[in-house]
Amino acid sequence: MSVQSEQYQLIAIGGGPAGLAAAHSAWQRGLRKILIVERDRELGGILNQCIHNGFGLHYFKEELTGPEYAERFVQKIENTGIEVMLETMALEITPNREVHIVGKESGYRILSAKSIVLAMGCRERTRGAIGIPGTRPAGIFTAGAAQRYVNIEGYMVGKRVVILGSGDIGLIMARRMTLEGAQVLACIELAPHPGGLTRNIVQCLHDYDIPLYLSHTIIDIRGKKRVEQVVAAKVDENRDPVPGSELVFDCDTVLLSVGLIPENELSKTAGIALDPRTGGAVVGEGMQTSIPGIFACGNALHVHDLVDFVTTEGEKAGKAAAVFALSGNESSNECWHVKNGKAVSYTVPQKVSKMPADHSATVFFRANRVLGKSRVIVSADGNQLASFKRARIFPGEMEQITLPKKLLEQATGEVVISCEEDAN
Repeated sequence: MSVQSEQYQLIAIGGGPAGLAAAHSAWQRGLRKILIVERDRELGGILNQCIHNGFGLHYFKEELTGPEYAERFVQKIENTGIEVMLETMALEITPNREVHIVGKESGYRILSAKSIVLAMGCRERTRGAIGIPGTRPAGIFTAGAAQRYVNIEGYMVGKRVVILGSGDIGLIMARRMTLEGAQVLACIELAPHPGGLTRNIVQCLHDYDIPLYLSHTIIDIRGKKRVEQVVAAKVDENRDPVPGSELVFDCDTVLLSVGLIPENELSKTAGIALDPRTGGAVVGEGMQTSIPGIFACGNALHVHDLVDFVTTEGEKAGKAAAVFALSGNESSNECWHVKNGKAVSYTVPQKVSKMPADHSATVFFRANRVLGKSRVIVSADGNQLASFKRARIFPGEMEQITLPKKLLEQATGEVVISCEEDAN
């Protein structure tokens, strides 16, 4: 079978906020042969179904809905010569930067690129991924699927709803379903703390008197053709159900907001090193992966809270990809490795290049438990290099610190990011 091959300076896989920002950033830095590959019918990614406001406060300094935020970047792309392929799937990426695609109009093609940006986003965990006991009736949806049905397709997914998990999409859907006339009976969270942003806990649950059951989980789903009942129970410190704590809800719908997973099947087949802590690629501060010329950003790299941070990360990846495409220079192999320490789940980037030494690096990280007045401690070789005060640290909100490379020069081994709660 013969296939067409074409050379690009940059190919962005994904037309959501990360891919749009990366492509536009690369265009601004001189690339002129750029392609965005998007599997959906239009650009914008998940933002198109997020019709609530709250987007853009950091990046645009104003409050926008998801579609409004996406449209800002779509218009930027339209004012350039960036090529877009919609309804097109990227099937494979090779280490020598070939991209196999298939589309309704393009057919099967193999494209080559001087640089690639991975911006595939993330997917939701399903019922099968977490193993909820019970029957298998209709009426069980991931929160994101329900959001698409209600906001884009125009279908109401249920009338009496129980939500498992307190991630941001589930919280947003608790409010959305209430506004559409459904009764949200409860939001049930396995952890002892909520998983979403504090503002969403307040605006989507408290403002609508929707109860939040922390340290609880669903232990049974009952129903034949359609969900009829959900049984929840309190869990102990080992997350085992506590006998006698059962709660029974008569409902017809269960929404699952039980975590997001970076979409990295393409990365795996390409042989890119992945971080088991994040589920995304291992990158340096320029977002370059273990394969030179391939960069990763956005929710394909690690799950973000705010789209504003996805955008800035995409811009950083696009800038670095443009530099690579124009010069072909690989980043220095000499680097500091950044690891998570006490009370920290992960760090991104996982590596900071030692060249040039007069710059700084921003490190994102997420705590694994709620902390009050605390300090973020940067250490190496058992010695403290820096300390940053925090009034409060919350797992649902991503943290960041900026480290001057002159400070990192004091480290000879791994750099560790930890959190410690003040004694008083």
